[in-house]
Amino acid sequence: MRYTVKAMRGDAVVDLDLEAQDPLAARDEAVRQGYEALVVRRRSFLSRFEVSLKREFPTALFTVQLVALLDAGLNVVEALQALASKEQLAQRRRVIEELLSGLRAGESFSQAVGRLPGHFPRIYAAVVRASERTGDLRRALARYLEYEDKFDRVRKKISAALLYPAVLVVAGTLVLTFLMFYVVPRFGRIYEDLSGNLPLFSGLLLAVGGFIERHGWLVGALLAAAVAAAAYGLARRDVRAALTARLWRVPQVGEQMKIYQLARLYGTLGMLLRSGVPIVASMGMTASLLPAHLRAQLARARTLIEGGASISSAMATAGLSTAIADQMMVVGERSGQMGEMMERIAAFHDDDLARWIDWSMRLLEPLLMAIIGVAVGLVVVLMYMPVFELANSLQ
Repeated sequence: MRYTVKAMRGDAVVDLDLEAQDPLAARDEAVRQGYEALVVRRRSFLSRFEVSLKREFPTALFTVQLVALLDAGLNVVEALQALASKEQLAQRRRVIEELLSGLRAGESFSQAVGRLPGHFPRIYAAVVRASERTGDLRRALARYLEYEDKFDRVRKKISAALLYPAVLVVAGTLVLTFLMFYVVPRFGRIYEDLSGNLPLFSGLLLAVGGFIERHGWLVGALLAAAVAAAAYGLARRDVRAALTARLWRVPQVGEQMKIYQLARLYGTLGMLLRSGVPIVASMGMTASLLPAHLRAQLARARTLIEGGASISSAMATAGLSTAIADQMMVVGERSGQMGEMMERIAAFHDDDLARWIDWSMRLLEPLLMAIIGVAVGLVVVLMYMPVFELANSLQ
């Protein structure tokens, strides 16, 4: 379950978004991160919309600006001071000032970033921490931006591919709703005198239309309640997990979902390895990005590596690789460029996923149009069938 913890460190009060089994565990997690927990609240259905409406700290934009200032020759403190002075939103300025206060108190930049898990993910802090060993913060941040940009492109491609089918479904639903709530009841009144001579299916359709006309508010309320219940269910983590588990069992869909997750896994591991983070620590940070059943497989691979197994054999044994990934990881182990090779594996799987999405959408879009067209056409034909019957009887 997700909890919102209002916590304090020094003079700063922040809202932490934590996952825990119960409120006490959420409070303990906040204390473990160095905060004093003030209020613990379970994330409700409405709070998800509240969080989405808030102006959250733009980590990617902040990083782009920070890299630009570091390229210009400023050190980290000077760059943060410049960003804080130009920031107009008080909430975002407080985040930058919190980083500055940590640096002035003698903390490293990675420690200052690690104190703000609600704004900077663990992977971000790990990249910064690794860069402090090499002294090249700018390159590490640029590598993180490249990593985020790759996966942002994949997410945008998936969203764009699903947009047109979603529009088709919504438009078809609206047309059918208009027909059933407005057109069919009026045809029913026209055919009242022919009730005994109506074709069977036309009579059933008009009976449904008549019921909707008499109890329109009740039907509308039931539909609204069904939509609200579906939205509430999708907002719950356990419901989404159950639906995702069912999708994983669909042969073609589950295979591509695994490809997507493996691309995220290899891309993240590659970025962390290139930044200087050890493979075992990288796996621990990457686990939170994966669904529950893949986390167990990743934990098994991590245990095998800790026991002395190679990365390629551990990933294959744990079921976290493909034939292409196996071969490329072996090459990466021989060349000593495992980070670069894992990023290439992620890019290969991203391209494979993109081709599958294009093929699926070319099949799904005409199929949806045909289904919606048949449904609307069937309603229209059933409405006019009594007219055709009457015309035939007159002839």
